[in-house]
Amino acid sequence: MDEKNLEKSPGKGLGEGPEGRGGNQEGRARSSLRAEDFEAHRSHLRAVAYRMLGSLAEAEDAVQETWLRASAADTSEVANTGGWLTTIATRTCLNVLRSRASRREEELETAYGADRPDGRPSPEQEVEAADAVGIALLVVLDTLTPDERLAFVLHDLFAIPFDEIAAILERTPASARQLASRARRRVRGTTPAVPDSSRQQQAVSAFLAATRTGDFEALVALLHPDVVLTADPAVIPTPEPVVVLGAHTVAKGAMAATGRAQFTGPALLDGVLGLAMAPNGRLRLVLAFTVHPDSGLITAVDVIAEPQRLAALELAVA
Repeated sequence: MDEKNLEKSPGKGLGEGPEGRGGNQEGRARSSLRAEDFEAHRSHLRAVAYRMLGSLAEAEDAVQETWLRASAADTSEVANTGGWLTTIATRTCLNVLRSRASRREEELETAYGADRPDGRPSPEQEVEAADAVGIALLVVLDTLTPDERLAFVLHDLFAIPFDEIAAILERTPASARQLASRARRRVRGTTPAVPDSSRQQQAVSAFLAATRTGDFEALVALLHPDVVLTADPAVIPTPEPVVVLGAHTVAKGAMAATGRAQFTGPALLDGVLGLAMAPNGRLRLVLAFTVHPDSGLITAVDVIAEPQRLAALELAVA
């Protein structure tokens, strides 16, 4: 998938019409949306839907649902086609988010390479989409309420005014502004980032690159010879935490998780740069690193997957 399909779009008024503020005027001829007019807005709608839902497959479904609704509607009073379609798409996504009574716990293998039906986004396309937006952002968005997520995505990522967001949410503009503000604080985090973290950033970025590409030697070179990796019981799972010692042993374990590394990205963990693994924007585990201040080598890796430990962490966009 081309990255342009997930690019930011400038703010567009959400317009009037059957899904906006307008209504049918008696005696006016009915008009239908042309397929080519919808296709002109597809990439924008996909970008909005992906940030709303965190899954490219679900975003594609939302876009298709938008087309079905829009093509069946009377467009004779639609003054802004792009804004009107955005309204339909965001309401569709909002319904999906509100219906998520519980998180769907998929097997990790499904996200990392199981066969998909023809025409569905491939794992590679899901990875490209997540990288384009940022895995940490998708994780934080997944912690927001549906209304907070909509307000933040539409305003902060697509520059849509609060009065138009309020109309979708059936709230006041002031309430919509508060929703976006709360979401923004979660995205940015409240824990100050650790100062002078250049060595941390270099080590974490290099670790991610080496595990994604399966570069064993590069990974060994990043690790202190006596590095200690600790994984809590939810990682494997096992009855007790797992402790792995030594650069070569830790690197071999990391090579076994190369596929999972594709859905991993940098994130601030209590203000310190680490990695978050989140297929489809749903947090599975994090890796916290201790980096030697002089050598820049990784001396310890803490792999956290227990729900209580994950909930205690403040995860923010790096």
